[in-house]
Amino acid sequence: MRGTLVDRYRARLEDSLARYDVSLPWWLPTCTTVMNATGVIAALAQRHALFPPAPIALAGLLILVRFMFWPVTGNLIPPVLGAIAVLIGVPILLTDPVTPDFAPVLLVLLATEVAAIASLTLAITVTCLSIAELIVAQVWNGLSGYPVYIVAVLLGLSGGVTLRWYHRALNAERGKQDAAREQAILAERQRIAREVHDVVAHSLSITLLHLTGARHGLQQDRDIDEAVEALTEAERVGRAAMADIRRTVGLLASTSSGTRPLPGIDDVAGLVERTRAAGLDVRYEQDGDLSVVGASAGLGLYRIAQESLANIAKHAPTASGRVRLRVDAEGTTLTIRNTLPGGAAAATASGSGIAGMTARATQLGADLRAGPSGGYWVVEVAVPGPPQRKADTDTRQEVTP
Repeated sequence: MRGTLVDRYRARLEDSLARYDVSLPWWLPTCTTVMNATGVIAALAQRHALFPPAPIALAGLLILVRFMFWPVTGNLIPPVLGAIAVLIGVPILLTDPVTPDFAPVLLVLLATEVAAIASLTLAITVTCLSIAELIVAQVWNGLSGYPVYIVAVLLGLSGGVTLRWYHRALNAERGKQDAAREQAILAERQRIAREVHDVVAHSLSITLLHLTGARHGLQQDRDIDEAVEALTEAERVGRAAMADIRRTVGLLASTSSGTRPLPGIDDVAGLVERTRAAGLDVRYEQDGDLSVVGASAGLGLYRIAQESLANIAKHAPTASGRVRLRVDAEGTTLTIRNTLPGGAAAATASGSGIAGMTARATQLGADLRAGPSGGYWVVEVAVPGPPQRKADTDTRQEVTP
């Protein structure tokens, strides 16, 4: 029950603070209220006027009544009204000065409070009026130690302003962190979406090629063995795609999705071979030592090759293509080109594949070029990288039908 009451009090007070665009913690105004009430009671006790009908007791009630505004209305008292109540009540208390006097402490707390929650103009005005009241009290009633009280009021103003700007800077920093976190989440979602898109697009394209081959084998050639072989290969590609999707989606989970590594640069050759086995006329060429290519660059290049081959299978299944991977002292270059049937360029350019490949290339710090060139559709991405570790490495591998 106690926790519930405290939670309700905290929520109500924070809501009231938010209406004034004040981001101070709830306990700070609570402590200020307690300190003000303590100061009023102490000042009245010094003057032996805790209760009416003593005239000075009415000044204490005037100061305390501002703290009843929030419990009654649910809203904080406007800073101007609160300041007026204190600026009227304290001079009445100072008509009967004592040593030491708690009444000037109320002016110190007022300067701090107004500076923390109100405008700087109002805070300076309240501070000047407070200092003027202290000077008048010293001149008329002989207030002892008034220079110390004046310095304390100025320090209260400085502390309130510092507190206000500190919380503004803290809120700004929190806003930046929230924005950065949202951008990081969005970037991660986009990365996983690209992974899923690449896997699904390529796998479906290859599966459709196998299914088309199976249908032709049954309809035209009546070759059941050929159809079964094509269907078996389509099943294998589908299962591999499901494994890749589970592994990619598993990146979102807190538990491991498996120990199978993500594809890399060494898997490009197998990717081309599987695509060629599905009926696409594509060749693979390799120059250089692939071992110098990093894992992130290898995965990015693999996905770009995967998306490019999927686009060929989707938009130009009868075209012939070539995948060339070159690693030299300047970096790694992947080139995919295919003959360009009529209309294929427009169809390829209208999809989301190029945007995804461009995003991957940007992440790798690479340059990507995609478009028609001399009767071919060419996708070329150049990843800058360290020089080869083996200067005499010059291996070439070519896979032909």
